[in-house]
Amino acid sequence: MRKLGLAAAALALFVGAAAEAQQQTPRRGGTIRMTGPYAASFGSLDPHATPRAQDDIVNKAIHRTLYNWDSAANKLVPELIVSQTVSADGLTYTLKLRSDAFFHNGRKFTADDVIWSFTRIMDGSKGFAAARYVRIIKGAVDVEKGTAKEIAGLKKIDDHTLEMTLSELVDPAFYFFHGSTAILPKEEVEKGNFAAAPVGLGPFIFKEHIPGSRVVATRFDKFYKPGKPYADTLVVQIMAEAAARDLAFRNKEIDTSILGPAQYQIYLADPQLKNGVLEVAEMFTRALTLNHDAVIGGKKPFADKRVRQAINHAIDTDLIIKRLAKDKAYRATSWLPLSSPAYDKALKPYAFDPEKAKKLLADAGYPNGFEFELTTSRNESWGLPIVEAMQQMLARVGIKITPKIVEVTVLTEIAQKGDHQAYIGSNLTGPDSSATLRCYYSKTPRTACNYTGFKNDAFDKLFEAAGQEKDPAKRNDLLRQANNLLYDEAPVWFFNYNKAVMAFQPWIHGLQANPTEITHQYVEDIWVDERSPVK
Repeated sequence: MRKLGLAAAALALFVGAAAEAQQQTPRRGGTIRMTGPYAASFGSLDPHATPRAQDDIVNKAIHRTLYNWDSAANKLVPELIVSQTVSADGLTYTLKLRSDAFFHNGRKFTADDVIWSFTRIMDGSKGFAAARYVRIIKGAVDVEKGTAKEIAGLKKIDDHTLEMTLSELVDPAFYFFHGSTAILPKEEVEKGNFAAAPVGLGPFIFKEHIPGSRVVATRFDKFYKPGKPYADTLVVQIMAEAAARDLAFRNKEIDTSILGPAQYQIYLADPQLKNGVLEVAEMFTRALTLNHDAVIGGKKPFADKRVRQAINHAIDTDLIIKRLAKDKAYRATSWLPLSSPAYDKALKPYAFDPEKAKKLLADAGYPNGFEFELTTSRNESWGLPIVEAMQQMLARVGIKITPKIVEVTVLTEIAQKGDHQAYIGSNLTGPDSSATLRCYYSKTPRTACNYTGFKNDAFDKLFEAAGQEKDPAKRNDLLRQANNLLYDEAPVWFFNYNKAVMAFQPWIHGLQANPTEITHQYVEDIWVDERSPVK
């Protein structure tokens, strides 16, 4: 398997080329043509209603969040915040908000918009996935439960000053950079058709959405960053099929394309195409998520740790990564990705050991194995091709799986409802270890991200202790212990950490190597030179 150093080297080469390009004077005008590569449609253009990466390609351009990820500095930075101060106990943040930000309808952004947006997210009747992030604010859970109408931990000081009190010792930047926590205008949302006509604070104004085809947005001249965006128009075209993206890219019909495993090898071998390849070790963990509450044959097999461990031992993960993922991935050991400060480098992945898997199954009361339904998409990197390889491997230890094929866009909805015995998918697991591990905290509901229904007292104690620890080193150690406990408990089949690869045309500049999701570009910084075929 390729080592992380190779990705770092490729990234360094790209950054050098990008730095050289940025020495040029950015050209104003033109069209940026990106792709929506993960599904045959967009799930929702209401950012609160969707945690899907594909939707955020568009939402990051139309909307804005309190913080954003700075890929050049490799850290989170304020976006709608000018400055912040923290109380001595580390729980209360006083945020000075931008006074120069306007919604696309012309109204100025204020502290009231933050309070309203976060309160909307916590409406328990809506089941918004972003509640997992807002839940760290004091009193947010009370709104979710319906016992309060306001979030106690949010206090408006003046139009552009907000006091935010947290219930845990966490950095709010790790929670409020996610696109699903975007700040929205109440008056536009309450018109009732917001997903069809979104209005935001971002650099581009929504123009049209042709379902199954594309979203088009145009420059917002009152955007708060002077002189930006550079481009006149942004087009995000839906291209879920790798072959379609490849053809469009070679025909110069799109400016960027996400490469799958097979294309990755082909582009690297091409003397011209290889010069326009951006690689980054993304903060995503791909896994087979097992529903511990699923009743199969009158039993709950996935509630037994031995069954879960058996699945991890029965699958030759390294072979799948090499043959199917074409080494466009890093082997997962536990839930936290390689980039996490609490990642344990000493942790070794589960060994491929079918005999041990059989013994664990027999000890758990399944000497002849069992059968279950596995929900999957056709995604080439973590969908049906992977499942088909798993089928053969699991069959050797007596486990039979029946694939149930669905669109990528409905996987999250299925997971939130618990309407699955198991499903395979790709999960954002960075950059904050605490926010990532929260998905296995017993008090995190399934609608937020506890899709396995995992409950473990020892894990909860470690997680809670980390939430109250002020010393960063001690906090990371507690989170490292929690992650290592997950390794032993094996709530999922640990597959891989994604290596994301984007191909780009020679005329496009300003792309960012974003490890939180390579397709989530800050499009106000992107520009196209005169070589672009679209003027």
